[in-house]
Amino acid sequence: MGFKPVPAVIAIAIGLLIWFVIPVPAGVTANAWHLLALFVGTIAAIIGKVMPIGALSMVAIALVAVTGVTNDKPAGAIGDALSSFSNSLIWLIGVSIMISRGIIKTGLGARIGYLFIAVWGRKTVGIAYSLALSELILAPVTPSNTARGGGIIHPIMRAIAGSYDSDPEQGTQGRIGRYLALTNYHANPITSAMFITATAPNPLVVKLIADVTGAQIQLSWGTWALAMLLPGVVAMLLMPLVVYWLYPPEIKSTPNAAQFAVERLREMGPVTRGEFIMLGVFFVLLALWAGLPAFVLGPGAVIDPTTTAFIGLALCLISGVLSWDDVIKEKSAWDTIIWFGALVMMATFLNKLGLIAWFAKSIETGIGSLGLGWVGATSLLMLAYLYAHYAFASTTAHITAMFAAFYAAGLALGAPALPFALIMAAASNIMMTLTHYATGTSPVIFGSGYVTLGEWWKTGFVMSVVLIIVWLVVGVAWWRVLGYF
Repeated sequence: MGFKPVPAVIAIAIGLLIWFVIPVPAGVTANAWHLLALFVGTIAAIIGKVMPIGALSMVAIALVAVTGVTNDKPAGAIGDALSSFSNSLIWLIGVSIMISRGIIKTGLGARIGYLFIAVWGRKTVGIAYSLALSELILAPVTPSNTARGGGIIHPIMRAIAGSYDSDPEQGTQGRIGRYLALTNYHANPITSAMFITATAPNPLVVKLIADVTGAQIQLSWGTWALAMLLPGVVAMLLMPLVVYWLYPPEIKSTPNAAQFAVERLREMGPVTRGEFIMLGVFFVLLALWAGLPAFVLGPGAVIDPTTTAFIGLALCLISGVLSWDDVIKEKSAWDTIIWFGALVMMATFLNKLGLIAWFAKSIETGIGSLGLGWVGATSLLMLAYLYAHYAFASTTAHITAMFAAFYAAGLALGAPALPFALIMAAASNIMMTLTHYATGTSPVIFGSGYVTLGEWWKTGFVMSVVLIIVWLVVGVAWWRVLGYF
């Protein structure tokens, strides 16, 4: 059987209940309500892990096309169902994931991590900062936060913990492993918040903000990176100290860690041709995404972010760092393109059919009746949106289901468009801190056994509060300096 029957029955029942039983509300068209039924059923299936998310997305595309909820004509319906595959943001993330394979394949990511540890690894907290800094360096060109935190940084962290006999199977995780595992993980949401290309759902946030505002707010790669720079750096500086306060390691001094990193670097040998090329591609991508050609040569030299990603992939292929076989086998990239396309398509048509505007108005009316003023009301909206992630095992599903309506409601309550967009974008990443199933990275690190469930949830909640405060205090002050409001 290709699906899990119990969660499948629940998801189907939810969809059928909305479609056939719950009356279509006043002000909502039948097609919009029926698309909502398909959408909520799909989200329920994703949460229940009925099938892999890519497979569910194929089912959703088929249902949208066959039911004709977006278009009465069959050709128009399938055209609508497939429309998002021409969306450049989807290809930006997919191609960037393909490029990030080169960082893993060449060993550049591991070398960066060991270099930082060789310099700052004489104290346990120094190792933590080294892991966090490695995350930050890799984040702009590693859109899979799971590959970055779980595939590149986590093996380094485990190797260091093992060198100090900190092993959960022996009950010695408290020596150093628990602390390093928690800092390994909590660097991940922070770096994800700092760049559009640091995690797959961020371009979806950009798309939804543009849709809600009628394209009046279109966050560029550079605008996002600049806006998140100061709060992100402050959060990264605080995070290892907060975790240290919660769960201090038994081993405080680690003089052997630096030597361990040096030995690993020696084993890796000199920097290879592939690593040099990847480093060059890395800087080319950063320069183009940051808009350097347009800054130097003027508006005529603007290069679209997705075009930049294709340039990077082309350089990797021409140089031989990646083969076409590598690209074909990069399943996570193709999977992301499929599920991203399906969810963006459904969210886009929910907006076009007026459902998001109706739902946002309902939220606005409910919260507005509390008499909190726009600051209190939008703060409540943001917190409700963030902590709803306890019910989600996918940041993409959560963002697709809730972001547009909550953002639109905030604007209707009087929030300034750009700052509220930025704080909601930050919340879309901060919510990754909460649970051991919050994002793809969490089960990888939690599954290594260094942290108990209670320790994970406690640290997650505390870090969510710390990060919210950082973005509301440091972030808002920084955005005032930048003239965003």
